[in-house]
Amino acid sequence: MMDEKKVAFYTLGCKLNFSETSTIARNFINEGFKRVEFEDSADIYVINTCSVTDNADKRFKTIVKQALKKNEDAFLIAVGCYAQLKPEELAAVDGVDLVLGATEKFNVTSYINDLSKNDVGEVHSCEISDADFYVGSYSIGDRTRAFLKVQDGCDYKCTYCTIPLARGISRSDTLENVIHNAKEISSKGIKEIVLTGVNIGDYGKGEFGNKKHEHTFLELVKELDKVDGIHRLRISSIEPNLLKDETIDFVATSNSFVPHFHIPLQSGSDELLKKMKRRYLRKVYTDRVSKIKEVMPNACIGVDVIVGFPGETDELFLETYNYLNDLDISYLHVFTYSERPNTEAVEMEGVVPKKVRAKRSKMLRGLSVKKRRAFYESQLGNTLTVLFESENKEGYIHGFTENYVKVKTPWNPDLVNTLHTIKLSEIDADGLVRFDFVKQSVIV
Repeated sequence: MMDEKKVAFYTLGCKLNFSETSTIARNFINEGFKRVEFEDSADIYVINTCSVTDNADKRFKTIVKQALKKNEDAFLIAVGCYAQLKPEELAAVDGVDLVLGATEKFNVTSYINDLSKNDVGEVHSCEISDADFYVGSYSIGDRTRAFLKVQDGCDYKCTYCTIPLARGISRSDTLENVIHNAKEISSKGIKEIVLTGVNIGDYGKGEFGNKKHEHTFLELVKELDKVDGIHRLRISSIEPNLLKDETIDFVATSNSFVPHFHIPLQSGSDELLKKMKRRYLRKVYTDRVSKIKEVMPNACIGVDVIVGFPGETDELFLETYNYLNDLDISYLHVFTYSERPNTEAVEMEGVVPKKVRAKRSKMLRGLSVKKRRAFYESQLGNTLTVLFESENKEGYIHGFTENYVKVKTPWNPDLVNTLHTIKLSEIDADGLVRFDFVKQSVIV
């Protein structure tokens, strides 16, 4: 019945969503569907949603319209975080036929009986307390690197965040399964794996469906480092209180883990960190950065920061700005606070006007540009390794060094997905780095 039906996917949000979209897509292919690009005409469009920002909510409607332009009779399915939090809202969007929550999304093919359009979207959404089992996933085929999911959900109660409501409790893949997936990725010739999850430093918890820890994040890292054929392993984002000295020391001497950390800060003010119910104060963050730089002086450190949180006065914002300005970090991901229903922060006093939030966001984005430039300048003259990406961007091929310096050279298809030793020479007008090949021969 479903012979050679075409399915296309669109992913909003984080690396974790990309890994899950890939897994859902493989399920469709195993059922006899043909995967096509989202820009193509398809019988089914699956949109994996995000709820972290207002913008992601709004973009959903635009993406639905884009899909229906390609095929007005297409069957539209919404999955992901927004689908779990506000299923009825998504189901009410014109053209949406099926909305699947947190536990249902990996069984999407079993919800498709026929592809006739529904007048109103059909909803299958669980109570989030039911999202207590783990589904492993990883993304391949879209990039020269793969996102490998090792953990899902979160037990933290940050006052601005809906992710625990959208993804449930913290739970982990078994160590055995993570290693199996890593080997499978490696066997497909992929050179880099990025570890992903909602709170990956919490890895181990929920491996058996309870809070018992059989393994720790450090044990996971050590086991992955032994897998043959993986040239690079990258830790995507890890809470500062869960990034231990032992892990940092191990990464510094490991075979495959690269000197790149992304560590959420959210605020440089202890007063706001407490209001946010973060599980650390500023000193812990300072210590993490100092420790990394002590054992890996050339490490790249990225920072998540939120501007405009309730109660963020000009003074408290400047406290964050000055703290980050003085800190030895490499770039920022700046998030403008947006009110989310069913969070504590929504009820808080001291609402920051939208215009002020935008101005502060712009200031921190400017600081990020300055920080990245300074980091790139500090790397000039260094001999590093680059892994080239697969896209031809205006006649150039781009790549990233192990410590996340973005480099460019004239397009050459032979370089795609290859590793080379290079020496960084100068920063180009667009802010990317030029280099010389140290030896033209391919590493792998």
